[in-house]
This record gives sequence, structure tokens and C-alpha cells, in this order.
Amino acid sequence: MTDDARPDDLAADIATILDDAGIVSNRTLVERMLQSSIRLGQEDTDRLDLKIASAALAEMGDAFRLFRPYAQIPKVTVFGSARTQEDDPLYGQAGDVSAALAADGWMVVTGAGPGIMRAAAQAAGSAMAIGVSIRLPFEEKPSDVIAQGTHLVQMKYFFTRKLMLIKESLGFICLPGGFGTMDEMFELLTLQQTGKAEPVPIVLLDEPGGTFWRGLERFVDENLAAGGFISTGDLDRVLITDSVDAAVAEITGFWHNYDSLRWVGDRLVLRLRNAPTDAEIAELNEQFGDLLLRGAIERTEPLSPERADDDRLELPRVSLALNQFKVGALHRLIRAINTLPSAR
Repeated sequence: MTDDARPDDLAADIATILDDAGIVSNRTLVERMLQSSIRLGQEDTDRLDLKIASAALAEMGDAFRLFRPYAQIPKVTVFGSARTQEDDPLYGQAGDVSAALAADGWMVVTGAGPGIMRAAAQAAGSAMAIGVSIRLPFEEKPSDVIAQGTHLVQMKYFFTRKLMLIKESLGFICLPGGFGTMDEMFELLTLQQTGKAEPVPIVLLDEPGGTFWRGLERFVDENLAAGGFISTGDLDRVLITDSVDAAVAEITGFWHNYDSLRWVGDRLVLRLRNAPTDAEIAELNEQFGDLLLRGAIERTEPLSPERADDDRLELPRVSLALNQFKVGALHRLIRAINTLPSAR
């Protein structure tokens, strides 16, 4: 394969490589990755840039392999400070909430470091803890709770690590921490506000009587919202609490009736565990009509693209033409669906 290879020859060579490797599933995506890699080489890309791209792809592959066997198990990611000591009440909070969720069948994902991360992994137990650690020159080695098992992947870059800490989980618990914890927490809020991630429960958990997250709430209200940098109520999607029981109920309760969503054209389909009644549909339309681009929230059978993909066909669903500028408020509709009488 030469630098001056014609596009047709290059496509044929790539097809031969894929044939020889026995790649059939998702072949187009694999072909696209090979083409992108070759293009980087053809464009005289800087060596450091190539090292970043190569390492990032390899790290994501390692992480995908780690998580793949546990795809059907719900996961919650616990964020918090690596500096929290064992005698700190926050250490106990992290352990208690992780133990409770693990007992309920949730795997606990952490950054695999000391402090809050160790408390959460230790309480969850080695079978229910997954670690995504970062290689730093001045930090301790990955927590001994999971480092000796098969539930750990180590990463060089923060951006690939953060992707995997967020991508696989259906809920998030943030305990007080420093710059890293704040970065992770605000990343979650940004993804939710902009609709770049599907709605999930987020809990800001403090020590009993603690004021850390309430201080953040005041800052958000008095500076971000008051200054017009965010919308009033953007923090409503987050539960701020010092109660482990409330934190567990928030994570598990979000999935009480709501199952998943899918966009089909400009219609949003919400898949549920229990079908709402006519009266409940009318109530949802009255309460959330301001989120709609047109029409109404309505019960529906699986739409054609869902049928073609055999996508959750056994579940009841509702669909709506959501105003995508209001996608950040979708969590309010989901929470209302979870509290319908038909869902109990």
C-alpha cells in the first residue's frame, strides 16, 4: 500500500484486510476507522498527535473489553476526592451508598484510586466494583481493592478515562472533592443540559449535616442563573442530599417505570415498563405541553425503525415531538412518568 495509492485501490486493500481478519459485524465502522488512520498518515500529521490518537483508541479498546461482559448489569459511578481519609464521615457515606446499591444488583464504577474511590469499591466488593484508573507521576497506585482482579483498566488520558466513567453508567453519585471531582460533576451537568447524553439520575451526596453541595447550589443560583449563564432550574435535575437512603432511592427510582429512549426522525420515543392510562396521558399533556414542538404526548406501538432493529418491542411506549431546545427539561417528564399510578 503506497502513499500515492488511488482511492479505489485503497478501498480494495482495506476490504482485503477486513476479509482476512474475518470482520463482518459493523464492518463499515471498522473500515471508517482504518481510513481515518491512513488519512492521518497521509497528511503528515505531527508525531505527538499520532501518539495521542493511537493511545486514545487503544485505551478505549481496553475499556470496552473490560465492560463488555457486564453490559446487562446496571452500573453507578461514584465520584469523590482521592484525599478523603477513612475516619472522614464522607468515607462512610461513600461506602454505605455503594454497599446498598451493590446489594441491589448495581456494579459500582470508580476511578480506582484512594479516598472516596477506595471506600466505594471496598464496600461494593471485588465482584461488583469496576475501576478506571489514571496513570499519574505523583499519585498512589490503583486501589488494592480491585487492582489484583480483572475489573480494572488503566488509562493515560483524562478524557478517555472520563468517557468510560460516564459512558457505561445509569446513575452517578458525587461526593465532595477537588478540581477533579468538580470537573466530573460539571461534565455530567453539561451533557444533561445540552442533551448530549440521555437523562440519568445524578446525586450530590454530602456528609450528614454537610453544607458543601448547598454552597454550590447557592453559587449556581446567585451567580450562574442570576447572571443568565444557565436557565433557572437547570440544577433541578440533581438531588442534593446527606441521606444515603435518599441517594439510593434516587438512583433506583429513576428506572422504576422509565426504561430507555430513542429518536425516530423528529419524534422521541420513551419506552416504559407500564403503559399509562388515557387519563394519565391527558395529565402528562397538560403538565408538559410546553415541551412539545407540535401535537401531543401519545401512546404508540413500536415504530418501523424500532421494529426493523427488534428494539425493545415488548415494552409499552409513548412518543412526542419534543422541542429539542428543551431537551434539558426531559428529566422532568421522566420523573412524572415514574410516579404515575399505573407505574406502581
